[in-house]
Amino acid sequence: MVDTFPLRKKVNSHDVAERAGVSRSAVSRTFTDGASVSEETRDKVTKAAFELGYRVNALARSLHNQRSDLVGLVAADMDNPFRAEQIDCLSKFLRAAGFKPILLRGEPTANVADMIGALLQYSVAGVIVTSDTPPEQICAECQLHGVPLVTINKQDLGTPVDRVQCDFESGGRMAFDHLRGIGCQRFALVLPEKPSYTIAGRAAAFERECENASIPLLKIASGAQDYNSGLEAAEQLAMRDRIDGVFCVADYMALGLLDGLRHDQKLDIPGAMRVIGFDDIPQAAWKAYQLTTIRQSREDLATKAIQLLVNRINDPDLPPQELICSPKLIHRLS
Repeated sequence: MVDTFPLRKKVNSHDVAERAGVSRSAVSRTFTDGASVSEETRDKVTKAAFELGYRVNALARSLHNQRSDLVGLVAADMDNPFRAEQIDCLSKFLRAAGFKPILLRGEPTANVADMIGALLQYSVAGVIVTSDTPPEQICAECQLHGVPLVTINKQDLGTPVDRVQCDFESGGRMAFDHLRGIGCQRFALVLPEKPSYTIAGRAAAFERECENASIPLLKIASGAQDYNSGLEAAEQLAMRDRIDGVFCVADYMALGLLDGLRHDQKLDIPGAMRVIGFDDIPQAAWKAYQLTTIRQSREDLATKAIQLLVNRINDPDLPPQELICSPKLIHRLS
């Protein structure tokens, strides 16, 4: 026989008011930022709320207000260390700015328009997108309902959206200059088979620099932007003679590439070949990798995204804004 347990009655504001000996409106004012309430009343209400285990239902409150403090975060590929750090940064900085983040995590095949549409049901103050570029229709719908939409590292489709971008073209040139500066002469470029907008951009910038300098370039497209695809790329790279400089467009792939080259292919890195990545994920600094890479600052991207969000909330009629974050070379031992 399965044991059953009685359901506990959910505590509401009426229960708190009764325990504290105040009105329900006093309870509401206590938990509303900026509302007028005496210190004595606030103490009574917070004490009663603690004793009863009462929590304000921020979601329900947002449905009754024209503007809430909820901000939707739309993300995919959370197994990628860069994406996980990015969401952590955004969540932390949003809370510091007085917002409450709601994360909608989608699979790589998820429809970003559907995810944003789901957020619009909850009267969110805004939406920040780190996954796929949202289609024009959902961008227009956000504008129609007065919901600011900010994208991070996404393509400009000419829609009314504020954007934060890492200067990936500068990053691609930086990777080329580093390899050329340490004496590499025959280059390889490792990227996913279906690169994202920014990954394709950093790869294209690197390729243009090679072409301008008349340096031979081997392109290896392998799987997705992950560790196993880097391992697979190492097999292809090891079969090519005389490659001495490799730009792997994402650190997550570069970790697999380094392990494949060093352990499976028995190559001396950096003796026989130099490798540079892009992103500067935490694992890049681990002693097992010591990966030289191009850093795009999660903190800078998050700060600028929230700045655009707040600017749009304060002035909905602003023209679409774009802020650029500069990458930085992190020199290690690969």
